[in-house]
Amino acid sequence: MKNTADILLDENSSVKDALLVIDKGTMRIAIIVDKDNKLLGTLNDGDIRRALLNGIKLDESIKNVYYKTPSICSIHDSKDTVIQTAIKNKVYQIPIVDDENKLVDVEDLATLLTSVNKKNKVILMAGGLGTRLQPLTNNIPKPLLKVGTKPILETIIENFASYGFKDIIISVNYKSEMIKNYFKDGSKLGVNIEYIEEAKRLGTAGALSLLKESPNEPFFVMNGDLLSNVNFNHLLDFHYFGNSTATMCVREFQYQIPYGVIETSEDKICSIVEKPIQNFFVNAGIYLLSPKVLDFIPNDEFYDMPTLFNKLIEKNKNVLSFPIHEYWLDIGQHNDFVQANNEYDENFR
Repeated sequence: MKNTADILLDENSSVKDALLVIDKGTMRIAIIVDKDNKLLGTLNDGDIRRALLNGIKLDESIKNVYYKTPSICSIHDSKDTVIQTAIKNKVYQIPIVDDENKLVDVEDLATLLTSVNKKNKVILMAGGLGTRLQPLTNNIPKPLLKVGTKPILETIIENFASYGFKDIIISVNYKSEMIKNYFKDGSKLGVNIEYIEEAKRLGTAGALSLLKESPNEPFFVMNGDLLSNVNFNHLLDFHYFGNSTATMCVREFQYQIPYGVIETSEDKICSIVEKPIQNFFVNAGIYLLSPKVLDFIPNDEFYDMPTLFNKLIEKNKNVLSFPIHEYWLDIGQHNDFVQANNEYDENFR
């Protein structure tokens, strides 16, 4: 086996173990085998995120999470057969087994096709006033505030570029010339940058009505004041394989009620729960949208992203949530800015 040692797990491994394998492995997948190296199944990032949405904990076993009937090929199959099997079944990796169902290798579709041209555009929203960060933003737009050694927006662009997404569009408004003068055409970062300018506040979705051309592929939209090391390839896979119209990244948020909560039936107390913790998924400000969503956005009107998602839900479109378990921080207030600087080296160097 060439590159499989770092992606193998047994079925008693924990969800956390699986995440480490998938995030650090070379193929964005975990292969589940028994003690004799016989194939039991596969587990990808999307499987885990769906399990997280259903309430599984990181220390639980993957036994009820991994996919037990994966698409496979035999050591006797040709390269073309492997490619066609992967495409037909909408998977990027194909386990290769021998006549006894023992794992021999794992073929990666991108490698078999020799190259992957990522045409997906990235639209970054960088037009906000940054009012809550005043006076830091009195003379500079928030996306240009330095976290670590570079502006927030530069870290975001570099993250996308590291995954091969280099076609960047920045929506600007407040002190737009400072952003344009800093990034110019993006060549110094190895990307191509274009700009759209909001003459008035249009909201995250409304700004998309200013695009000069409608993208041909699903495109990313991200707020320009976020720091996250989310795997954008995993997000794209999740969107494609879920046949999603619009995918919203979500983050688990916990809130502890500081009192004992009383449950009643009419006048009778049924139970008392002391300081319960409520769990929610909140909007993480990162989206992947199919081009057809642009048909639902009015021209030159304020239209925020939650309104767009609610409209798509109303129209029975396939709208998915993608839970982020990686580092994520919304730099909205002064304490967030301090936290981001304290945590930058650990997460982005």
